[in-house]
Amino acid sequence: MNQITIGVDLGATKTKVGVVQNSVVIDEIEFPTSSQGSKEQIIGELINGIEKISNQNILGIGIGVPGLIDEEKGIIYNLWNIPSWKEVHLKSQLEDHFHKPVRITNDANVFALGEKMFGKGGPYKNLVGVTLGSGFGTGIIIDHKLYSGSYSSAGEMANLPYLDKTIEDYCSGKFFFNEHGLKGDEVAKLAEKGNLEALKIFKEFGHHLGNSLKLILNILSPEAIFLGGSISKSYVFFEESLLETINTFPFKKVRDQLVVEPSTTSNTALLGSAALILAEQYQADSSS
Repeated sequence: MNQITIGVDLGATKTKVGVVQNSVVIDEIEFPTSSQGSKEQIIGELINGIEKISNQNILGIGIGVPGLIDEEKGIIYNLWNIPSWKEVHLKSQLEDHFHKPVRITNDANVFALGEKMFGKGGPYKNLVGVTLGSGFGTGIIIDHKLYSGSYSSAGEMANLPYLDKTIEDYCSGKFFFNEHGLKGDEVAKLAEKGNLEALKIFKEFGHHLGNSLKLILNILSPEAIFLGGSISKSYVFFEESLLETINTFPFKKVRDQLVVEPSTTSNTALLGSAALILAEQYQADSSS
């Protein structure tokens, strides 16, 4: 399959655009997102970025964003940390400009789809991708297909009550800073040096994350959960406490078949964004 697609990872601080061919990102650029700019300015910068590495042979453009999306119409609502993006008809604007199909979904969905199509998730019929960074995101694959629900928000558990706050407060970068006054990468550097306090902090984090994954087991009972985001790179420091907590899940058959692993796929966000176009193309080919 020699199909070429464009993948876009649009974040609050930076935007990445990549050209994907044969399951590989063959070219990419990164530029700051003008998060305080007007929606027209940000769209213009995105178009310029795509034009720099795109050509007329692409199948389409897939985009992951951290917010609510009407996927059918390609309208983005209330994009987090970009105040001017209250309602942005991005799909129609990009399709009018590039004359190629555009598909948009939540960034956690992009991670799950990328892991399914290009990473360890291939063999699994039902899986969940969990992104652990400045926030806590969840993407769901059911029967080998992305399930995004209304406004691309299915599975978003971040705001669910947990202890005295929410799941995101204890299962993202917020935990390290709010509970211990350190950034996640600072704790990781200390843990790498064998610092006992840092190792204890990661043990606490693994326990809280294990409880959130038990909730996923109760609701979805997937075969596999893959962890992404910056914190997943420190998996070795919280793996033991995470698995110990999951082992308290009451349904032994469910927990015994579960695979929990950090993603090792490079450029998952760009690959997953491009996969929005490839998955649609695959389904169209299968039904023809």
